[in-house]
Amino acid sequence: MADRTFTRRDLRPERKPAWLKIRLDARDRFQEVAHMVDDLSLNTVCQEARCPNIWECFSNRTATFMLMGDICTRHCGFCAVTKGAPRLLDPAEPRHVAEAVRKLGLRHAVITSVNRDDLPDGGAHHFAATIREVRRHNPGCRVEVLIPDFCGNWEALDVVMEARPDVLNHNTETVKALYRRVRPDAIYARSMELLRRAAAWRSADYPVLTKSGVMLGLGETRDELLETMRDLRENDCDILTLGQYLRPSLRHLPVEKFYHPDEFAELRQIGLAMGFRHVEAGPLVRSSYHAHEQVAEVNAPVLAAPPTLVPLTRRRSTASAPDLPGNTLPGALPRERTT
Repeated sequence: MADRTFTRRDLRPERKPAWLKIRLDARDRFQEVAHMVDDLSLNTVCQEARCPNIWECFSNRTATFMLMGDICTRHCGFCAVTKGAPRLLDPAEPRHVAEAVRKLGLRHAVITSVNRDDLPDGGAHHFAATIREVRRHNPGCRVEVLIPDFCGNWEALDVVMEARPDVLNHNTETVKALYRRVRPDAIYARSMELLRRAAAWRSADYPVLTKSGVMLGLGETRDELLETMRDLRENDCDILTLGQYLRPSLRHLPVEKFYHPDEFAELRQIGLAMGFRHVEAGPLVRSSYHAHEQVAEVNAPVLAAPPTLVPLTRRRSTASAPDLPGNTLPGALPRERTT
């Protein structure tokens, strides 16, 4: 599909279908998690990427931790995370993430990051240190990492894999034909190679799972989407997530199509028939949504009894409601960000 130019229609917010409306509840538990994240000086992709599932996840005491700051060095057309010159790494961050995992009582921790193309290793050693800290303070907790492509630095990928994450996730995001418009700093073939190299680490004593996610509604055709799904399987991807793209603001790429839940259900069946071990597909599905259930379904090893939940006490009251997609959650007003 050829790239198209923006029109005046693109400057108007899209009217969202009824199936994208969700209920907001359990505000007290939401605030507990928000304050804990703030107290530990952590970032979550839930907040920075304005995820529509944040109310559900925070209210259930889960979160996806985002390493290495809240400023990304890339310029993806779909992403709400701030772009610009990033800050120095916080050497205490791996320990703080481990502490947050302990306080939340997580049995499956999901850790991601902004892109840090300014670092020689893309932040790989910081990822590895965080994996080890989480394991040290939370025995029995699975660790899933959602990593960038490290600009094709495969030694950096090896650094992460040597820390032995249980799930190695790298999102494809869109079909090959749309990469120039949607992910101008990324390369489709590079993402496929990363997943293939990660899967090559799988062995009898290290049954690592590989995972990738694709957003729908950016202008892809059905044939292009099915081709991407086949490419992922050919590169030994185990778990696939398919979700609806939601435009964070009028400065981001417009939504070309809202997929009906029945279409997601059909795509899930097609993915399973292709050989994916699990397919999570739905309008509000995001890469880490129900991540622990995805791993359980592919028969991951049974863990010990769940850890004891730690009360989430807050030391200050500076946490605020997160950024949310415009018009996705009734009554939620996203704050302005510099992108």
